[in-house]
Amino acid sequence: EKYFTIISPEELLNNKERFADQIRAVFVWNSLVKIGCDLLQLLPNLKVVVNGGVGVDHLDIAMINSFGVKVCNTPHVVDNATADIGMALMLASARKLLYGHNYSLCHEDKALPESSLGTDVSGATLGIIGMGRIGYKVAKRAQGFEMKILYHNRNRRKEEDERAVGARYCEKMEELLQQSDFVMVVVNLSPQTHKLIGARELAMMKPTGTLINISRGHVVDQDALVDSLQRGVIRAAALDVTYPEPLPRGHPLMSLPNVIVLPHMGTHTVETTRLMVERMVTNALAALSGAQPPDEVKV
Repeated sequence: EKYFTIISPEELLNNKERFADQIRAVFVWNSLVKIGCDLLQLLPNLKVVVNGGVGVDHLDIAMINSFGVKVCNTPHVVDNATADIGMALMLASARKLLYGHNYSLCHEDKALPESSLGTDVSGATLGIIGMGRIGYKVAKRAQGFEMKILYHNRNRRKEEDERAVGARYCEKMEELLQQSDFVMVVVNLSPQTHKLIGARELAMMKPTGTLINISRGHVVDQDALVDSLQRGVIRAAALDVTYPEPLPRGHPLMSLPNVIVLPHMGTHTVETTRLMVERMVTNALAALSGAQPPDEVKV
């Protein structure tokens, strides 16, 4: 509000004649604003669409650019919080923290049943699919748990990067899946990564393995995941992302005791949210001044 007059989508739609010509920047937060041709045609002076977060799979960048409008996102500032949630999900799933919490709330016996036994994270093998900025930060955190770290990426990282976190490159994803106790998916959503993890890939994992997804819901075939969990193909899953988000009540994933599902909370902290909004403002101001926005996304 120091730099902009904020107009909500509802205000715009209820008073188009007053606001349409004045809007020069649109902030997209949690994909709540849909950027389609109708909206772009309504806003003749729009210069930039800024997305809060890294993923822009919900934006048709080429179409937006065709109206002379730039698209920006907020990389880097979300890296630590997203890596943290990946580690949190792995630890919570491995050590059955939700089970323990619920037991404390409503237990009848003093002795924990054998079903409450978790698995060790320290010394286990973590396979990271997608070793970009966030994946690398996950590896740095996992190093503190003395984990064996494997990674699969489109391009191999520099040897000094690998040595710094003790990571070993797997050229084929199959090798990573077969050897990992925990598989964490940290890729961008694209046509190439849509349902990257399906029935075939899940069958390659250890029956004691856990799948953790902190990327995008559509990277994992949810129907195949439900089937694999129900049949014991893998031990557990921990998901920050699904499709849709949040999952509807009664979805099969919600009824499985070996699954943790979050409503996409990877960047949901006070500090990271503030940094994201500040970065959004920085990009918008640059675009409106005619300068090159620092985080412009191009096709």
